[in-house]
Parts: sequence; structure tokens; C-alpha cells
Amino acid sequence: MFAKILIANRGEIACRVIRTARKLGVRTVAVYSDADAKSLHVEMADEAVHIGASPVGESYLRGDKIVAAALATGAEAIHPGYGFLSENPDFVDLVVAAGLTFIGPSAASIRAMGLKDAAKRLMEKAGVPVVPGYHGEAQEIVLLASKAREIGYPVLIKARAGGGGKGMRRVEHPDEFSEALSSARREAKAAFGDDRVLVEKYVDKPRHIEVQVFGDNFGNAVHLYERDCSAQRRHQKVIEEAPAPGMTPALRKAMTDAAVKAAKAINYSGAGTIEFIVDASQGLKADRFWFMEMNTRLQVEHPVTEMVTGTDLVEWQLRVASGEKLPKAQSEITLAGHTFEARIYAEDAAKGFLPATGTLHHLKFPDAAPEGATMRIETGVRAGDAISPYYDPMIAKLVVHAKDRQAALEALGAALSQTEIAGSTVNTAFLAALAADPDFAAGDVDTSLIARHQPALTDVAPPSGETVAAAALAASGAGALPSSNDPWSSLAGYAHFHGVARRTRLTFGEDDIAARVSMRPDGRFQVALDKPYDNTNSHDFRATPRLACWPGHITVFEGAVGYTFAVQDPLARADEAAAGAGSLRAPMPGLVKLVRAAKGDAVIKGQPLLILEAMKMEHTIAAPHDGVIAEIATEGAQVTDGTVLVRFVEEPNTPTAAAS
Repeated sequence: MFAKILIANRGEIACRVIRTARKLGVRTVAVYSDADAKSLHVEMADEAVHIGASPVGESYLRGDKIVAAALATGAEAIHPGYGFLSENPDFVDLVVAAGLTFIGPSAASIRAMGLKDAAKRLMEKAGVPVVPGYHGEAQEIVLLASKAREIGYPVLIKARAGGGGKGMRRVEHPDEFSEALSSARREAKAAFGDDRVLVEKYVDKPRHIEVQVFGDNFGNAVHLYERDCSAQRRHQKVIEEAPAPGMTPALRKAMTDAAVKAAKAINYSGAGTIEFIVDASQGLKADRFWFMEMNTRLQVEHPVTEMVTGTDLVEWQLRVASGEKLPKAQSEITLAGHTFEARIYAEDAAKGFLPATGTLHHLKFPDAAPEGATMRIETGVRAGDAISPYYDPMIAKLVVHAKDRQAALEALGAALSQTEIAGSTVNTAFLAALAADPDFAAGDVDTSLIARHQPALTDVAPPSGETVAAAALAASGAGALPSSNDPWSSLAGYAHFHGVARRTRLTFGEDDIAARVSMRPDGRFQVALDKPYDNTNSHDFRATPRLACWPGHITVFEGAVGYTFAVQDPLARADEAAAGAGSLRAPMPGLVKLVRAAKGDAVIKGQPLLILEAMKMEHTIAAPHDGVIAEIATEGAQVTDGTVLVRFVEEPNTPTAAAS
């Protein structure tokens, strides 16, 4: 076993690797950028080395700096985590050339499976079924459009490099092909440095089911069963589970046999995932699944497999990379119970899952799993940490395990309802709604489920009068927000408060809320809200609601929903001169990738004006109304949240940009 390893990653996965390394007595070296100088993974590691500025191209993608850090600290091996350089064969070559061990597959294996088109040709030769489509080298638009017609619409354009839904577009009609191809190529180029694509038949009711495989350097390869990752938004996974609902013995055997065959075809060593698309239109059948791609690394959702098989896949990685054989034979790997993993992101589900930023002023996960279940929280952040625009906005993975799917689903819903996050917009309410969705609960899942049910899944009811009253009470201390999460003691400390109503004002969205707070003789607090906002008008409090106070705001938690209210400063003078009136603002930090209009153009509502790239994904910014453009951002401009992108000649009360 290694004495010391370097982890070429950040956040949740770096913390995850450190925990297993500690268990095995292996010392760890973290690397960090400017933005991560005080991050959790740096604090947890035995040593840490600064490798550059915040942008990934100046830090976490600098293989030369990472190898230099490993050599300088005496690390014997490098664990890549996932993302960044984890599937970069040139980085593997660099590591090996430096006399270090790469904790993962060989560069040859990564190259064999790194490009989707070449991988599918290889799998065809190995006898693994692949999706009907064009996987060739030629990239002329006329040829690709012709192949799409031959395949038959709808088709799926997919970047041949990378994954995560980037560079992927569904095309319903030939007239849409050219625009979709251009968009997919731009996104693929930005994300992977390769704009080449393949074109495949779009499966009508696709299930995304993947098989965890593991190989060693002695020719052994096993599978650790399947995971269902069909619950996706924008082709990116949000809830994963194992085993797959509705899985039949025949299909499981066919898929796992094919997965092991694929791993052995490239002499695979380490953790890998064989991803399949399954046609579920007529139920799960052994002849209706096809190879999509292989991820030659540890997957984000690996805890799902660990929970149902009782394994530590990171430990397996370290043992195999250090020269040991696989810890278990196939016959020793069994399934037990059911597991769900929910990815908690800083994102606004109601606005098309736009990534969000902010400071995590309050972060609290459940203290314990519901009865009959076990739970683990995988995170790389703490309360007070910032979600920056430089990296993936995932806050945590909430993983639950129980005896069966129903019990695990109930545990997931309960755990989400007890999770509290304030300071950034998060997706906990969406995840809870998805877990409670009748189709999802019944196991009737496919990759379009979220898109079909999106309005219902992302709609959040307005706060109840009780919630508004709780926020008003919390905000009505001695003229300022209390410094802790216990506003009740601060209120009770003022004798002159008794019997005298104290006024406070809050803002929720566009609502201006006025409230009067007083203390009753029996020690309860009474909050009266001005009508017509609240029909009940008066609320009494004795117990402390679930809430968080943070600078200028109060967040009150109702189940998995966090309602955030801005506290109005009575001394602040509102400047309503509306510097932003008649303007369109950036809904998130990003790069202006493409501008489709110019100064003086007359535009109509819904017309695309520019493309904003954020988190390596493209978002179309459209005109919110008819108007004439006075100014528009320039291509290549880096903008922050709220930056004016477009000014109109004359248009009142223009909202923040909506992205699609």
C-alpha cells in the first residue's frame, strides 16, 4: 500500500478519498486554487499545495503543476477523482513518466474508451450491442444531416468527447438540425476542447442504466451490479438508485455480462462504469439495451453501489493501483437492500435549473437517518463557504439505504425535509418533489420524466402566513437581526417590548410585507400581518420555528423548502431611479459566447439575443418583450450575476434575463 498519495481534485470527491486514505493509514496531499485556499479538502489533508489561480485552466487542469506538487511532497501516486484530468490520457502519461502511479486505468484504456464514436466501434467488435447511429470520423454538416435522415428523427447529437450532458442536443425535425449541431459543437468545444460529434437514434422511452465494473492488473474483472440514473435534468443526473427498479434477472445477466466483456476487451484496471441506454417502452427486456459509453474513472454516484454491495470502491482503487488483486471474486459480491443518492445543487430549478452562487450562511443536514435506514452525507463544503462560479455547484450528495425501495424512498424524502441551506438558491424542494412524484415512486422512470413533469416538480407554493409571521418575528429584534439562529431570546430581553407592538417590514419576491410583533402576558409572541397578505392576520408562537438568520435576510424552512425574506432597513433610502429599468440582466455569472443582435435592432418577445455560457453549459438569453436595442454586451465579455446584458430604447420594468 502507498505511504502517501496526492489527490488531483477538490471539493466532495477530494474529501471522500481522504477519508478512505486515513482509514488505510495513507497520508494525503491536497492541491488547491486561489478560490479553494480555505476549503474543506485542504483542511482535511495532511499537506496542501497551491497550484494556481481560480479558473480551472490555471489550476486543476494544470497537469504539470500537479505532478510537480506530487514530486515535491514525496507522494507516490496520484488519485484523479472525477472530472478535471481523471480521463485525460496525456495526464496519465505525464504521471507515469515522472515515476508516479496513476490511481486509475492505463492511458491506453482511457484512449480506447475516451471518444464515444471509437468506443462504440470497439464495442461492436467485442460483441456488445450499441445504439443505431453514425459513429464515423467525417464531420461535414451535409453528411451528418444525411445520416440523421437515414437514422430517422428524432435523433440525438452527442459530443464524442466528455459527458455530463454537455454538447448534447435532441433534434425533432430536419429544419432544427443545423442550429442544434452548431450549439452542440460550441458547447463541446468549450467543455472538452473537441467539437466533433456523433448522431444516434433517440430512444422513445430511454432508461439510463449503468454497470459498475472493476478490474485489476492480473486479468481479473468483475461487476458490482447496476445503478439506475434515469432521473436527469439537462442530461445530467440528479437522483440515482440501486438496484434498478423493475430489473429482471435476464436483463441483469445480459447487461452485467456485456459490461465485464467490455472491460476485458481493453484489459481494464481500476474502477469504471459501462453506461447503457435501455428501451423501456415495453418493459425491461434483455434484447433492448445498448452500450452508450464507458466512464474510465470513479463515478459521482459510486456511493449508491457501495451501500448495496458493502464495498469501499476508493479502497479497491488504492489496493489495485498498489499492485494487489481484486479484494473479492464475482461470487462474493452480493446485493442487499436499496439505495438512493440525491445531488444537492446550488441552482434555481424554477428558472430552468440555472446554476447559482452565494455564501452558505447556514448548512445543516439531518442528525440521523430515519428509523430502519442508514444515511451518509458526501460534501466538500461547510457553513460559511462560498459557491463560486468557477466550479460545479454541487453542495452535497445525500445517500440513504434501507431494506427495500419503498423504505429507502421514504427515508430519502424525510432526510431532504430535514436539510437546511440558506445563502444560495438550492434544489432541495425539487428533489423532494421528485422523490414524491407518483411515477418516480412507482419506479416508472425514464430520462424524460423530469422534463415531462417539470412545471409540477419546480413549482413551489407561496409561503404560508405562519412562515411569513415566523420571518417577521425573527426580524423584529432590537432594530437589527440577531447574531444567532435564536431570535426569541433577543426579543425577550427587552422589558419595554412587553405590550408594545413592534413594526417590521420584509420583502419576499415582489411582495412588500408589513408586520406588527408583540409579546403576550403568557410569554408567547404574537405576530399580526397586514391584510390582504394573510387572511389569518394573527399568529402566536411559543416554539422556535426552523429558520436561519443571515445578513439582511431570514430563511424559514418548511419541509424541504427554504423561504428567504429580505429584511428592509428602515433607514435605507431606496433609489428607485431604476438604473436597470428597460434593461436585461445576466441571471448568473458567465461568458457571453455569442451575440445575435446589434444596437438599433428591433426585436420581438422570445427572440434569441445572445448565448451565455456558465458552468460549461450554454444558456439562450431571449428578449422578454418587443423593443429596440440601445446597447448589447459584446462577445467574449465575462459578466457577473445581475450585469446588464441588453438595454432597450424604451421599455419599463424589464425583468432579469430568463435563460433556456
